[in-house]
Amino acid sequence: MGTKAISIKHRIAYVIFLCTVTALLLLGNEGSQPLEYSGSQLQHSVGLTDSEDGLVIRESVARQGSIANTLQYVMNRGTYTATMAYSAQSDGSTLELWEQGSKIAAWPISAEQKVMSVDFTLSRDAKQLQLKINYGGEGDLTIRTLTLTPQGMFYSDTYFFVAVFLLLNGLGCLYIRYVRKGGKGIPQERLIDYAVLLGVALLATTPMMQTYLYNGDDLCYHLARLEGLKDGILDGQIPVNILPDGLKNHGYLNAMYPYLFLYIGAFLRICRVSLALSYKVLVFLANLGAAVSAYVAVKSMIRSRRSVMLAVVLYTLMPYRFTNIFSRGDLGETLALIFWPLVIAGLYHVVMGNRGKWYYLVIGFSGALQSHILSVVFVSVFCVITVLIYGGRIIREKRYREIGKAAGLSVLLNLWYLVPFMTYYFGEDICKDSLRWSGYFEQSINLSNMTQSLSLYNKQYFSLGLALLGCFGIGVVYLLLEKRGGRTDSEGYLLYLWVLGCILTFMTTGYFPSKALLANSLFENIGTMLQFPWRFLGPASVCFLFVGAIGLTRSEIIKPYRNIVFALLVGLNLLVIVSVPTDNSHMSYDNSSAAASKGHESKLAANIGLFYPHEWRLDGAAEERLTSSVVNSDMNTITVYDYQKEGTKAVVSYRATEDGGYIELPMQSYFGYRAYDENGERIAIERGDAARMRFAVIGDGEEHRIYVQYGPVAGFVIANVISGLTIIGCGWYLYHRRQTGKSAPSRFSQPPDHLETLS
Repeated sequence: MGTKAISIKHRIAYVIFLCTVTALLLLGNEGSQPLEYSGSQLQHSVGLTDSEDGLVIRESVARQGSIANTLQYVMNRGTYTATMAYSAQSDGSTLELWEQGSKIAAWPISAEQKVMSVDFTLSRDAKQLQLKINYGGEGDLTIRTLTLTPQGMFYSDTYFFVAVFLLLNGLGCLYIRYVRKGGKGIPQERLIDYAVLLGVALLATTPMMQTYLYNGDDLCYHLARLEGLKDGILDGQIPVNILPDGLKNHGYLNAMYPYLFLYIGAFLRICRVSLALSYKVLVFLANLGAAVSAYVAVKSMIRSRRSVMLAVVLYTLMPYRFTNIFSRGDLGETLALIFWPLVIAGLYHVVMGNRGKWYYLVIGFSGALQSHILSVVFVSVFCVITVLIYGGRIIREKRYREIGKAAGLSVLLNLWYLVPFMTYYFGEDICKDSLRWSGYFEQSINLSNMTQSLSLYNKQYFSLGLALLGCFGIGVVYLLLEKRGGRTDSEGYLLYLWVLGCILTFMTTGYFPSKALLANSLFENIGTMLQFPWRFLGPASVCFLFVGAIGLTRSEIIKPYRNIVFALLVGLNLLVIVSVPTDNSHMSYDNSSAAASKGHESKLAANIGLFYPHEWRLDGAAEERLTSSVVNSDMNTITVYDYQKEGTKAVVSYRATEDGGYIELPMQSYFGYRAYDENGERIAIERGDAARMRFAVIGDGEEHRIYVQYGPVAGFVIANVISGLTIIGCGWYLYHRRQTGKSAPSRFSQPPDHLETLS
């Protein structure tokens, strides 16, 4: 059917719209704006503030050394200008530049000048860049302003928004052009569904649309992972097993915590998008992924749009997800929660539903594995229990074939991660005991909290929320009262989910005798590994979600009240959004002249920082034992000429006059590193103090060089190749099937008999 052509007038208006929005976005760009402190805004331990907000240091304080400093910033490599307005009565004070606890530059503060301006260049991205004022101890010193200006830009956030805006418009134009030329467009009903998915994901992300980041418990670690992953990619590692510049440039093991989805944020960081925005993009994608997962999973089990949309809203705005995002800062578990609905739906199809959808289980299991190790342990246990319960049916209907295919494909797809993880976990001398710091019992939650929506003011606040408790109630009405006998297979599966949700919820509370069970060595080992019983709230919430969303449509008792119950549950879940606290100040800037805005501080991660926990370090690599220089056994007989490190590669030159000595490089000696001499011969790497790389010196009085690099490790490469070939094979199979128009066998192509259509 022909359509009316778009007039020139409308085309011009659209181009004007694009240009106007783009120009407004560019006008709001603060990525190149200076980072400015008044003297009083600097972090200082001594001094007074004068009437002009300057920091005054009197000679009478009788103190010298570092007296004021900026926050610590994650800064992109490049050239910057530091400008300080001051007045000094005497020489001897200095302006210093520090990175990860080491001084990398210093400039004298002259008493004859009132303003000093210095340029410095960062050859690589900084993790904890900080300007400090070192007071010489003589004469008064007044610091009026300290400004840091990039010769370029701090970050490219505005250009990222412009690119996204233009890309979305471009895709929209291509779609309209395709439809106008006779292409088959997306049905209106599906477009509405997609709009709901996007809208709910955006709604869930609105608390992140602040000029700052919520400083959750683990946020600093996940920011460090994100930044380190970017460094690893630039270092040439794919996959990235070592964060090369982490832990004061010693390197930090990355293979122990899944990181596949963090590549998205890492590539944004490579494009100089700020660390904060890169993290927020990941959170938005996690919200969108949760909405899509719930949509696909529930839709595969019931055809009621009411049920599907209820599942989308309840799951995306689930209180436990919000607690993970804003209170705990647990990005790993947040990502893993995306895939729980696919796991539950996949298992359903494997044991009794459309067995052709066994790949749901592969996607769900793989997604959880690539997000959070403990979550995939929960998924594995859930799969084992389900298979045992339905073992007779599985054998009778020969559904073990689908289980075998799902298990085999999951292993092959994830072999690239599993091999390094298992190698380091079982074969490397890494610190694991710190993971068991929790006594488990004291982390149990109060059952009364289950009725609440959310409160981030209390860091240990966890809840199912009223909406999911409503789903629990639907399960009582539908599965226990209405269906007391003669349940269908699908209703039996829902009852199984309901019971499992009740058990998991009970295990999170203080009523569960976890304290008494801790006397048992097996439970103590499991409990301390899990750390927190409220981790069970995630899978419990998903179980109740399926029961409530599907039961709302099927229950004959609830049928007259479906619309009311639907509106009530959605409305109750919206309370999660309004309960997330906002800052007391609703303005982006403290005052009109403050360039050191909350935007700058958050985007440069100054108000949060980066952190590398003790676990996964090599034993002995305590913070206080880390050094920034080469250590040698005898300074009288060994001379180190230079030491250079870039990523996971390093080179050092030395001369020794006696045998029997050694040098130690400030790098953690993880498995996978190799060393060569100046002739290309392999050198043994020993483990020295604080887990540093130790090398025996040659005491012939000649200059020798040692070259260090990470990998390649043969086993890791083989695993990468196998997973890569598996992905290619899956892609070829899907393409071939699409081209040939092959469909599933007729006995599987029809929907299961329990599916219902709600008009």
